Amino acid sequence: MTQSASDNYKGVWGNRIGFGTKAAVLVIDFMKAYTTEGAPLYAPGVVAAVEKTPVLLEAARGNAVPVIHTNILYRAADCADGGIWVKKSPVMTAMVAGNPLAEFCESVEPLAQEPVFTKQYASAFFGTSLAPMLHAQGFDTVILAGCSTSGCIRASAVDAVQHGFRTIVVRDCVGDRHEGPHEANLFDIDSKYGDVVSLDEAVSYLKNGN
Repeated sequence: MTQSASDNYKGVWGNRIGFGTKAAVLVIDFMKAYTTEGAPLYAPGVVAAVEKTPVLLEAARGNAVPVIHTNILYRAADCADGGIWVKKSPVMTAMVAGNPLAEFCESVEPLAQEPVFTKQYASAFFGTSLAPMLHAQGFDTVILAGCSTSGCIRASAVDAVQHGFRTIVVRDCVGDRHEGPHEANLFDIDSKYGDVVSLDEAVSYLKNGN
């Protein structure tokens, strides 16, 4: 009999790491390219995640938990600063200044005082000073929202644990263009790299446990 994935992983993967003592919320790449119908990157799952994320942001901001944002933006001619990635995934060349698709989504955009890390690749940590900034201020936990689950969320989750952070992904606040990759990557992140939690669980921690 063929085992289910959960049965196959049971007792091997899936240990819970839990929240730490000092967290930051990391909102990854909520850009209009993913929420504009007809755009090549349009992802219905991201639209749903954007709708849920203001609740997470309100809980963080109301309890003095820092909120950090990322975006993708290319500045070199022909998006050369995207290297091989934009050759493999040329759809990403929409992420240039002046393109409305490269703007932040309404309702989840950064506040004036919230830092924005601009990146050219999938991970929020690759080629940025995000990890040193968090370490310098004593953060031990990152709570991830954003998109896409199979791309920049997964890459950032893997890098987060490799940089020594407890990694929490809020299921309701991440999205993808298809349910299959979305669920597969949440399963894998929860099994190996961090904890996938509900919005209610994340909000409870932000209000009571941070």
